[in-house]
Amino acid sequence: MAPGEPINAELWARLRRTTPARIALGRVGHALPLGEVLDFQLAHARARDAVHAALDTAALEAELAPLPVLHVASDAPDRATYLRRPDLGRRLSEQSAALLAAAKGKRCDVAFVIADGLSATGVQAGAATLLKACAARLGDLAIGPVVIARQARVALGDPIGEALGARVAVMIIGERPGLSVHDSLGIYMTFAPRPGRSDAERNCISNIHGAGGLSPNDAARTLGWLLREALRLELSGVALKDDQTPALPFEDHGPA
Repeated sequence: MAPGEPINAELWARLRRTTPARIALGRVGHALPLGEVLDFQLAHARARDAVHAALDTAALEAELAPLPVLHVASDAPDRATYLRRPDLGRRLSEQSAALLAAAKGKRCDVAFVIADGLSATGVQAGAATLLKACAARLGDLAIGPVVIARQARVALGDPIGEALGARVAVMIIGERPGLSVHDSLGIYMTFAPRPGRSDAERNCISNIHGAGGLSPNDAARTLGWLLREALRLELSGVALKDDQTPALPFEDHGPA
């Protein structure tokens, strides 16, 4: 294309196919086309719904079968309080703490926690598949009961992992939704979990979703490598770098 030559419709269309960003939307007079306005409103509504939706814990437990499941909640009594008070979402309710204390027993290398976070929609859609993909790569390790946590922030995995005597806590949580993706999941891994751990002591695998994000199998592969390194080196977070050998471009990871 020569300098100063206007970009034609086909070139704009090609650019739009390379990114989820809203570019080259066009205009009708001084306004956006009606279709683009409606698309934006739909994306915004989906993001809001993801934040405010309640997690169907019974349906999630059924998807996780035959894995054993425990149900806990944070100190946030409802969704509105959870959104206003992040600190309450990092603390276990007294009833949940007692439940976990009673459940502690056998050796536990890894404690998996599934938390609604800021996208119960994403958790409902993909957390069970993601957890099973992760667990399949850790078959030689002792995995504790899966903990489903309501009104939970990332740090809630610390008291849960400590209560179960886990060497590593792995939290699968709904990520903050945006206007491109409303159902993304993140994984947070913490070695020697206990209250007071900082975010710098966790490893994060993010943007796990079906709209061009990381697939469950690729996320599981990364977690498997990081987790074994965490157990070997007895650390996690910024001190543990993901320097595994990259997968080949055409490697078959199986069904997502």
